[in-house]
Amino acid sequence: MVNYHKPESKTVQELRDIAHRLRIHSITSTQASKSGHPTSCSSIAEIMSVLFFNTMRYKLSEPRNPSSDRLILSKGHACPILYAAWAEAGLFPIEDLNNLRKFDSDLEGHPTPRLNFIDVGTGSLGQGVAVAAGMAYIGKYLDKASYRTYAIVGDGESAEGSIWESLHFASHYNLDNLCVIFDVNRLGQSEATSLQHNMEVYRKRLDAFGFNAIVVDGHDVEELCKAFHEASVTKDKPTAIIAKTFKGKFFPNIEDLDNWHGKPLGEHADAVIKHLNGFIHNKGPLQIAPPKPVEDAVKVQIANIRLATPPEYKLGEQVATRLAYGTALAKIATNNGRVIALDGDTKNSTYSDKLKKAFPDRYIECFIAEQNLAGVAIGAACRGRTVAFVSTFATFFSRAFDQIRMGAISQTNVNFVGSHCGVSIGEDGPSQMGLEDIAMFRTIPGSTVFYPSDAVSTERAVELAANTQGICFIRTSRPNTAVIYSNTQKFEVGKAHVVRQSDNDTVLLIGAGITLYEALAAAAELEKSGVHARVLDPFTIKPLDEAAVIANAKAVGGRVVVVEDHYKEGGLGEAVLHAVAEQPRIVVKHLAVQKVPRSGPPTVLIDQFGLSARHIVKAAGDVLQIQI
Repeated sequence: MVNYHKPESKTVQELRDIAHRLRIHSITSTQASKSGHPTSCSSIAEIMSVLFFNTMRYKLSEPRNPSSDRLILSKGHACPILYAAWAEAGLFPIEDLNNLRKFDSDLEGHPTPRLNFIDVGTGSLGQGVAVAAGMAYIGKYLDKASYRTYAIVGDGESAEGSIWESLHFASHYNLDNLCVIFDVNRLGQSEATSLQHNMEVYRKRLDAFGFNAIVVDGHDVEELCKAFHEASVTKDKPTAIIAKTFKGKFFPNIEDLDNWHGKPLGEHADAVIKHLNGFIHNKGPLQIAPPKPVEDAVKVQIANIRLATPPEYKLGEQVATRLAYGTALAKIATNNGRVIALDGDTKNSTYSDKLKKAFPDRYIECFIAEQNLAGVAIGAACRGRTVAFVSTFATFFSRAFDQIRMGAISQTNVNFVGSHCGVSIGEDGPSQMGLEDIAMFRTIPGSTVFYPSDAVSTERAVELAANTQGICFIRTSRPNTAVIYSNTQKFEVGKAHVVRQSDNDTVLLIGAGITLYEALAAAAELEKSGVHARVLDPFTIKPLDEAAVIANAKAVGGRVVVVEDHYKEGGLGEAVLHAVAEQPRIVVKHLAVQKVPRSGPPTVLIDQFGLSARHIVKAAGDVLQIQI
């Protein structure tokens, strides 16, 4: 093999010693916490030893150094051994491992970025390869740097379809800086895995997916060193190291036995530790140190991102907000070379193709695999390397909800943009209609939910999202809508806009996107009957401008109608109801889609499902207690 030098015997022994020390730390820390997964740790002990002390290049003083290699422990329940490896490397004292799972410790039961050596939260299985692939993609194609990315996957979680989405992505893009390690320890949580130790099936599957597939004895340090070297010199394809291991390896009367998943060793712990200590030759300080990284990842600036040019629209001009999104995306990408777009083969509908046309090297096509799409974006945004905008039809994000949820746990700054929301998309029918999306993204902790109604507000939403911490969601619409804001209008997160008002208003109409225009039409119709209606555009649903809602509701006598192109649960209406819940004498009428819709022309559907101007007029009459 090219440039491969077999490690010296003393190095091999040291790596074996470290593996057993890591096993012992995993036992003692889970004993201290009275919970955890020591047997799942034991199966990857040699893998962790070789990675941390022979293969990975990293800067101990700066665990998230942009030039350091990355490691994603997809099987996050084995985190005690990950913590132990960092402690053995010298990042923090060994004795701190006994704080595992304590309330006041960041050594949690599954890894989170509260720790400075963790890039993403893991533990919801099947997601680590996508994140690692996102990191590797940026390393190869945007950073063009030397760092490599490693992901450790459990054989149980390899049953997840999301894993195979990500493997396909990695192979398609020739991510030769990615190495995925499969810990094939045969046992799942409640019984043996479907393939158990059928290593040839794993090899054939990964070979078919375009990987350099290497089967190794996962407890043989020399085989692992050689396999990791082969991965590092393999070009134009990622490598999969398929490691045959045993759960609870070297744990007498526990190794490879059922019913030991997720359990500390209890009364067996002392005997197992004594047994493991018998294998350790070097009882003193470590004689080997982690390799140093090649410092060639450039510094990047992703703050204060602005539109290259301000919005340029005419009042009354008809422009779909999804089109304005694409325009704005290209504009901020012009101003910052770290803005990237990812899409799931809907770029000509979401208009993310505007960035692709302008900057093809900063567009990532993830095809119809939305779980991988979300995971790759989270990986791409890690360590502040990019500002990622992810787009598809709003409803398709529902299948990636777990990835998005884990993104919040990972403290990620990823922007999700969902088009084709609501019944207003028309003939495509209910399978394509985003009607749960606002509710979904509102539940994400720390999220910001934008719902711009015209082209100007959409461009500003994109600009704001690029500079907002946490997960952002921008809801865009398919139909054209009139430009109602001047190009100089200022927009802020959490600030609503009153788009129609008078001193004689007696009812407040609140809508967003398509329904804002229905509310404006209803206000015009109400005026013919002598009823003056105020119309509010919330701009962000989360945070909702509660002060503006309450103040304007009180200004019109406490009568409010909310209308939204979304199911009744969890959307704009419930946000408004929450805002006024403790306010006396405010009555809210809530119009929303209340059953599964069907295909039809947009105007017909909007009316049929109770969102049109005539329904708003009737609702206004109801809260005013008059016949209109």
